[in-house]
Amino acid sequence: MKEDFKSVEFAPGKELSIETGRIAKQADGAVVVRMGDTMVLCTAVSSKEPTDKPFFPLTVDLRESFSAGGKFPGGFIKREGRPNDKEVLSSRLIDRSLRPLFPDGYRFDTQIVCKVLSSDGEHDGDVLGGVGASAALHISDVPFAGPIAEVRVGRVDGEFVINPTISEMEDSDIDMIIGGTEESVIMMEGEMEEISEKAMLEAIKEAHKSIQKLCRFQEELRDEFGKEKREFEPEPVDEDLKEKVHELADERIRELVSVGLGKEEYSSRLKDIKENVVEELTKTEEYEDAGGDIKDVLSKIEKEELRNLILEKEQRIDGRSPEDIRDIWTQVDYLARTHGSAIFTRGETQALVSVTLGTQKDAQAVDTLLTEEDKKFYLHYNFPNFSVGEAGFMRGPGRREKGHGHLAETAISKLMPSFEEFGYVIRVISDITESNGSSSMASVCGGSMALMDAGVPLKKPVAGIAMGMIVGDDKEVVLSDIRGEEDFMGDMDFKTAGSRDGITACQMDMKVSGISFEKLEEALEQARQGRLHILDKMAETISEPQDQISEFAPQFLNMEIDADEIGSVIGPGGKVIQTLQKETDTEIWVEEDEEREVGKITITADDLANAKEAKKRIEGIVGHLEEGATYQGTVKAIKDYGAFVEIVPGKDGLLHVSEINHTHVSNVSDVLEVGDELEVKLLKVEHGGKLRLSRKALIDKDGDQG
Repeated sequence: MKEDFKSVEFAPGKELSIETGRIAKQADGAVVVRMGDTMVLCTAVSSKEPTDKPFFPLTVDLRESFSAGGKFPGGFIKREGRPNDKEVLSSRLIDRSLRPLFPDGYRFDTQIVCKVLSSDGEHDGDVLGGVGASAALHISDVPFAGPIAEVRVGRVDGEFVINPTISEMEDSDIDMIIGGTEESVIMMEGEMEEISEKAMLEAIKEAHKSIQKLCRFQEELRDEFGKEKREFEPEPVDEDLKEKVHELADERIRELVSVGLGKEEYSSRLKDIKENVVEELTKTEEYEDAGGDIKDVLSKIEKEELRNLILEKEQRIDGRSPEDIRDIWTQVDYLARTHGSAIFTRGETQALVSVTLGTQKDAQAVDTLLTEEDKKFYLHYNFPNFSVGEAGFMRGPGRREKGHGHLAETAISKLMPSFEEFGYVIRVISDITESNGSSSMASVCGGSMALMDAGVPLKKPVAGIAMGMIVGDDKEVVLSDIRGEEDFMGDMDFKTAGSRDGITACQMDMKVSGISFEKLEEALEQARQGRLHILDKMAETISEPQDQISEFAPQFLNMEIDADEIGSVIGPGGKVIQTLQKETDTEIWVEEDEEREVGKITITADDLANAKEAKKRIEGIVGHLEEGATYQGTVKAIKDYGAFVEIVPGKDGLLHVSEINHTHVSNVSDVLEVGDELEVKLLKVEHGGKLRLSRKALIDKDGDQG
């Protein structure tokens, strides 16, 4: 392989270069992609011997080294560990673009590694990794029907921007990654600010123009640097066996798929048919070891019959028409002690969603190559085995669960109140308790309802729907609300989520070479109609946030002080604020707003009375003591003429002997001791800030004690 690099301007003012032959020469294919000062090494390796796995074993890993940006990893261990969520999500995007373009029957272990070597903090390495992964495969000897390319599309001031910088993205209302070939789009995922279907289609078209240029650029690279592709032929099918399976199964499966059954009965009857056919054919010596091959043929028959039913009769496996959405039932306030909860059930897919409201200490610290933030809203998605009637190990979230959770979180986040508006850290958990198609979109719907049940001022309800498509020789049928078999047997999985006014998130995967823009426009409109229908169903249960939050949620108060008073509240080494928190059983955060020259204070507590007490004490610390108000104080010193009582940290007042009781007190130490806690009334703030206190003003004469 020759060492060289080439560049291309793939969008106005946007240039990308690819170098090959210098780094990782023992990989089957390797390139370094560069944009600005961001550089990504992408390698492709595919084993020379097939595996016995019944699927294509492709692994894609994009990793971001902190050193690429001149940073150290946060935390105790100063070495990158397992991939963070950003790396996992970026790897999934690349995988989904590449996977459809490998030949059927390819069973060779294949690994794509994309490593961000240098980062300028402005150009994200994720889409560069998509281009580089394709280029590495395309110039290698690995069989691959590419190239593909990935770009990010944003919209700033109404103008589309391809591969916008991090700075440009701050003003963008679209953040979408599109993957495709020169002919068509095959993958997309992104978030947007309630944009219209028309605007989304325009963004996709604009992105595809740049994808075409990047694909042609890779063809030039292959012409100059490419290896001859290795020969690959899928294992031959035993035509005699195939014919016998068809004779035994065609009519039975055709009849089954056209009856209109639910998942459980359909799966049970299909299993009986398959077992019967396998048993019948493996009785003979010729096919006694051909059980796996027979099952493969049976799966292809099922797929063919399902597709034919839809293409020829526009009838689906459960009897629905292409536009029909399964029955929906919902419930809120199901869980007794969570701060909000909802059940969203659509057909045989069900999400049980809970909401927890927390304080600033519950924010999720995120430390990646490009971002350091405390997330105040996050959604976790769980997919246990029992949801599909299976048994298995309970492990941590895998790539699929992280991807589905991210999609649902993104869809809802666009309509969440800001932390300044609501003041709570919010965690949503979506537990999938049943699954037969699009549990991520059920999580969006259930999450929206649970948030409203919790009293979170969600700006608008959010819903999502999964669309599918069956592509025939001369016909394409778009399906609304696909179930599991339609996802597995179909040619498209296209999810959109949003409010009544526009789209907030999308995800699409194609299992064929692509989709026309005309058919994509049809799918978007059909999805919009479906989303509106689902929102109507959700509104029958809850349509607006509850007026009050749960009694079990933390209570909080906000206040502001002058910026130069922050030091008094915190105290030397944090002593004052720590004492305040301990004595009032609260958590207190102080932040400086330099622009407004104020200190913003948030006080949280399980009991609102404690938060009010802490606020009152802070007001006292900064000189906002109120004459006539009652304070909880601590005796700091005993004198002959009275006691000095600290009513807020750092501020003592005189409780004169005459103000201790209604009756005469001869000796102050007979009534009070240093360290005693008592309620006192602030009688007056005298000249110079001296405080006059009274105890007897708060007790009845009958309750006097000498």
